[in-house]
Amino acid sequence: MAAEATLVAISPQLNKFSQQIVHKHGLAFPVLSDPGNTVAREFGLKFTLPSYLQEVYRGFGLDLPRYNGDESWTLPLPARFIIDSQGRVCHADVSVDYTVRPEPEQTLNILESLNAASSSLDAMKTKPGE
Repeated sequence: MAAEATLVAISPQLNKFSQQIVHKHGLAFPVLSDPGNTVAREFGLKFTLPSYLQEVYRGFGLDLPRYNGDESWTLPLPARFIIDSQGRVCHADVSVDYTVRPEPEQTLNILESLNAASSSLDAMKTKPGE
């Protein structure tokens, strides 16, 4: 049984930089821009890089203010949310380690489980003879 879903990424980068990544990597899903990490803040995922890390980023030529369009030096924690068609969060993963990302296979398994559970509920709601 196929799980239906829409994949969307959200980045604090200005749209022009996000779109460069979409084109460079041939992404087949939208990457939305979250200026100032507004959405990340609403989900409790926004954090400010301490000054010593800002210096490390600068040393590598990573100019967050340029890419993100503000001087906040904030980033979102990596997260995955699975939200149903009614807007309910059915599953969430968040990591304080930016290198820890959910595997696509995990996401597919979760979607399939949710789809199976939904199908079971729908079957229980259907009355015999309908």
